[in-house]
Amino acid sequence: FVLAMVFLGAGLMEFVGMEGILGAFLAGLVLNRLIPHVSPLMNHLEFVGNALFIPYFLIGVGMLINLRVIFGHGDALKVAAVMIVMALTGKWIACWLTQKIYKMSVLERNLMYGLSNAQAAATLAAVLVGYNIFLPNGERLLNDDVLNGTVLLILVTCIVSSLITERAARKVAMDDSEPEKESSTEAEKILISLANPNTIEDMMNLSLVIRDTKLKDNLLALNVINDDNTSDNLRIRSKRYLEKAAMTTTAANVPLKQLTRYDLNIASGIIHSVKENEVTSIITGLHRKVNITDSYFGMLTENLLKGLNCEIIISKFLIPVNTIKRIVIAVPPKAEYESGFPRWMEHFCRMGSTLGCRVHFFANEKTTTRLQAWIKKRHKQVLTDFSPLEDWNDLLVLTGQVSYDHLLVIISARPGTLSYDSSFEKLPRQLGKYFSNNSLIVLYPNQSGEPLDSSFFSKLYTDTETQHYEKVGKWVYKWFKKS
Repeated sequence: FVLAMVFLGAGLMEFVGMEGILGAFLAGLVLNRLIPHVSPLMNHLEFVGNALFIPYFLIGVGMLINLRVIFGHGDALKVAAVMIVMALTGKWIACWLTQKIYKMSVLERNLMYGLSNAQAAATLAAVLVGYNIFLPNGERLLNDDVLNGTVLLILVTCIVSSLITERAARKVAMDDSEPEKESSTEAEKILISLANPNTIEDMMNLSLVIRDTKLKDNLLALNVINDDNTSDNLRIRSKRYLEKAAMTTTAANVPLKQLTRYDLNIASGIIHSVKENEVTSIITGLHRKVNITDSYFGMLTENLLKGLNCEIIISKFLIPVNTIKRIVIAVPPKAEYESGFPRWMEHFCRMGSTLGCRVHFFANEKTTTRLQAWIKKRHKQVLTDFSPLEDWNDLLVLTGQVSYDHLLVIISARPGTLSYDSSFEKLPRQLGKYFSNNSLIVLYPNQSGEPLDSSFFSKLYTDTETQHYEKVGKWVYKWFKKS
């Protein structure tokens, strides 16, 4: 019905002597408010548009472009240069006037400029209409030079818009963040996911040394049973796991809430339990690869990162937690701006204080300054060391700093967050190759707001385009710097 109305609107516009695209646009404006944003119909329309109409339109326009016109003589490049300069300048003037009228900051003006600067389908459609209109003398209203210049305009403005928006958005998020303040007023609750009997004791001991001793009933142990399997052996095994965990906490005179959950899979059970019990941190064991195609962290961790925004601690211990002599923490740039920064700092400062060991931070100069200020304000009694780690790609320098009786902590980040870096993609391979003989923790700080949408299109674009934009931005920056 929607497509029929769009085609009908386009046909009626053609019938009265106007461009069909105008009728389709007006039909879309009318129907858009009647279609729920989250609905099967909207999902189908987005799929048809992204998979059929938009590629067909762009390919059709690409067929009209003549590269000889662009590089054959100077007129096409001159027209493109004028269009690009006028488009960039015009948008900047509009944003500057808006900033002055509404008394916005320079950062807000840059963000507005980046968001509104990109020229795409609407510009190309308007030029294409003018290209297909013939004057009485037989010439086109807009010639080949304008059509080819429009394509170059779209290319330049989309790249500039993406780079400016990303840079301004990060700065806005940094200014809005308050790292000195707790990210949430909710009480701390730590959930320990039990699946391997060999790691239960280590994970429970970890929870004991990072927990807030002032709070009661802040430890929860969970074992998830597959709902499709009704075997009594699974229920008995779950009870045995929880009893083993309770024995560890009872020895320290700490209460433990034991949870057994039936769910479709382990990830779903953990996610539902976290939401029902308002959990702030999750401790889970490092996944063990079963075959060569299996990922380093495993599907469970990947599903938890997609479905939850709370702190996730992935641990692997080769020695008992209480025998650790030093904690080595690698901190990425901008980690101090994450909302979960105070929480993980509290955890490892408590751990260093409880175990009586040094906490050695590796970070760049700016992050080190914030770490030192935070520790001086909150945990002056903790023994700390600081060493430079200017480039996150130099993570391998830690191989000479971490011994068998040390704990290596990697502060990672979810894609799309402030401290995320494309070099995190190499982290699983580096940990598996160079740090396989070390006890380690990979920590993902909690994020404010809802978890990232894991639908088809958001996953398709978020996981790929953002990383490509970052790489292009760094390359352009280095090229200008050399020049």
